[in-house]
Amino acid sequence: MLEDFPLEIITEPLLTWFQSNARILPWREEPTPYRVWVSEIMLQQTRVEAVKPYFQRFIEALPAIRDLAECEEERLLKLWEGLGYYNRVRNMQIAARTVMEEYQGRLPADYAELLKLKGIGHYTAGAIASIAYKIPVPAVDGNVLRVIARVTADDSDIMKQSVRTRVEEALQKMMPEDAASEFNQALMELGATVCVPNGEPLCLECPWKEFCEARRLECWQTLPVKSEAKPRKIEEKTVFIIRDGEKVVLHKRPEKGLLAGLYEFPNTAGHLSEEEALQWVKEKKLNPLRIQKLEPAKHIFSHVEWHMTAYVIRVDELAENKSGMLFVEAKDSEERYPIPAAFGAYTKYMNIRLGNEKFLQ
Repeated sequence: MLEDFPLEIITEPLLTWFQSNARILPWREEPTPYRVWVSEIMLQQTRVEAVKPYFQRFIEALPAIRDLAECEEERLLKLWEGLGYYNRVRNMQIAARTVMEEYQGRLPADYAELLKLKGIGHYTAGAIASIAYKIPVPAVDGNVLRVIARVTADDSDIMKQSVRTRVEEALQKMMPEDAASEFNQALMELGATVCVPNGEPLCLECPWKEFCEARRLECWQTLPVKSEAKPRKIEEKTVFIIRDGEKVVLHKRPEKGLLAGLYEFPNTAGHLSEEEALQWVKEKKLNPLRIQKLEPAKHIFSHVEWHMTAYVIRVDELAENKSGMLFVEAKDSEERYPIPAAFGAYTKYMNIRLGNEKFLQ
């Protein structure tokens, strides 16, 4: 258990290991407060390899906090397109505006002040404070919770806030004051590359192999303990890719709720037959010429799953302002209109690419 384990013994071998095994990552090359902040928000619920090109493009487009604060929303969402969880970047912009107004355009070098900013929780505040400002405070994410649970053989439920707080307090007591940045990054790195979340940990490569309790007890499979999340709600949808040749129909989602303010293909609840789909299009005062049924697709959100069927429907010439729909040049949508990855299975039918795909040769 955490309380019974001499946690101070993890530091020296961990830091030595990190010196030789730290990955080269773009945000590590110049760990300014802004760059650390952007990278940590992007890395929430997103893999490192996927984040790298997004980070480079975002920093090139918005190199300073002022640029983020002043960015037009649709451009901001387009930069984020494909990363998902769009409230992350919206909250970043709110925080950036607060920083411009209240902190002279500089992220505060203070853990408690960082916590006051929109979208910055204990982990992100700890990461910015320790990595960018060398302040000795912990940064506890899922990787850190896992490696600490295993090295100490602690079977507490890491989904509980009380357990996360306990780990933070334990790490705070033994945090190396002269190496806070390296220590926190090393913990994260160990969880990402050695004591991995999926599959068997690479124990022979671990700097803690001589004293890891999970290895000694052969119980890594059961650690960390995580209470099961509630099952996701299933929503069936029919998606319409409506085209007249060069133009395609998009619809802007409401400003609040799931995927707020993004652009989507028109869709409706339930799985419609071809006849029902054609009738739906006619009710929108469009004249369908051809219909093609597409492959089913699924997209998983935190609490909801979309199970989609879809149709490409060719119509005669689209006229503006019919039924409140937006008629755009297909190529323009790739550059101007942020479309969520939930519809990624069907964008190929309008000959566009989303997110990172736009930049692949």
